[in-house]
Amino acid sequence: AAFALALLSLWPVRSAPAEESDSKTSRPTIVLVHGAWADASSWSKVITRLKEHGHTVVALANPLRSLSGDTAYVRTFLETLKGPIVLVGHSYGGAVITNAATGNPNVKALVYVNAFAPAEGESATSLAGPDSVLSVADPTTVFNLVPATLPPNPQTDLYLKEPTVFASFATGLSARDKALVAATQRPATIGAFNEPSGTPAWRTIPSWYLIGSKDTIIPPSAERAMAKRAGSAITDYDAGHLGLISAPKVVTQGIERAVMASSR
Repeated sequence: AAFALALLSLWPVRSAPAEESDSKTSRPTIVLVHGAWADASSWSKVITRLKEHGHTVVALANPLRSLSGDTAYVRTFLETLKGPIVLVGHSYGGAVITNAATGNPNVKALVYVNAFAPAEGESATSLAGPDSVLSVADPTTVFNLVPATLPPNPQTDLYLKEPTVFASFATGLSARDKALVAATQRPATIGAFNEPSGTPAWRTIPSWYLIGSKDTIIPPSAERAMAKRAGSAITDYDAGHLGLISAPKVVTQGIERAVMASSR
């Protein structure tokens, strides 16, 4: 403890000069929020392209514990950033950014990539709808539950079964990459998917939406309905649920359109 306090005493405490703040915040910081059964590395191909184009990018570790808790974590992180922000969410991450950006004047654009864009009171589960391959009578046919005790509770973790990953979640990827996704997935809780959303940021912040035409996790019809309701600028692209991995060039271009529009 004494060592830690000594380190803190050496930490430089200063107010940043105005010219330094201005020079570093003229372009937005792009913040990427991943969804369930993934981690921040799912954005790797998009990050590489964005950084090659000179953008400042950070991909957060989304806790995947509860919508309110995940939102609070992302909101707290956003408050540490100076200058404009373009906030991007994939899948369940869309529900998180919808809540985390509310009331933050620095967030200039929202980008949804095959993502949930809930209205107040809606949950991710309800928005996926009956056509999602995950909307089944017996969840144990598509998920592994941890713990396996039935009935599950809001804290029960959901892992995708490997056949679900290969046939539905990771379509468009090679067999090798599908196996990697199945082996490295991070679970989300049942409660996170079923928790009602709060006041949506898309009511006051401009948004862009990339709809994957081959998505069977969040069907294109559900994505389009959310995008239209939010007044999003829509891009249709030929990809499944993990378009950020299988079609990173298109996703990068979609994010950059939001960056350019918000920088005018």
